[in-house]
Amino acid sequence: MKVAVKGVLTEYLEQKKLRKTHERFAILDAIYSQNQHFTIRELGLWLEENRFPVSIATLYNAINLFMQLKLVECHKLHTTTVYEASYGNGNIIRQICRVCGKEQELKAMRIFNVLDEIRLHRFRREETAIFIYGTCSNCQARITRMKNKNKKKKI
Repeated sequence: MKVAVKGVLTEYLEQKKLRKTHERFAILDAIYSQNQHFTIRELGLWLEENRFPVSIATLYNAINLFMQLKLVECHKLHTTTVYEASYGNGNIIRQICRVCGKEQELKAMRIFNVLDEIRLHRFRREETAIFIYGTCSNCQARITRMKNKNKKKKI
């Protein structure tokens, strides 16, 4: 996986005549070494702990480039923004709670079957990612309890 991801980045940088910096490749390697969501701050700390400190500006620039190349996906949650490695995820449907960040992959092959039937004009679909954002039942119950608690205080 890492080799393919580095190949995508290398090809893009060569096509655009951009520099192939050690920082870009170190950040990409750090992202694909973790199998979890991360914040920019967490990524910076991870790189620092592994003796490769980079500036916050370099992190944001690299992440923006990786998102453009579809190597990284961004999720805006209730209190923060998290990122994840996304290359090779294939066809996925995921529900993500904006409050706690909990996510669950859904098995909905009928949706992909419908997508396969859609006739695209001069376009070849390679993968599909559908993210459904909302509030999970645990967070919803907690929110309801807090509202009820606040109502009782007012009375």
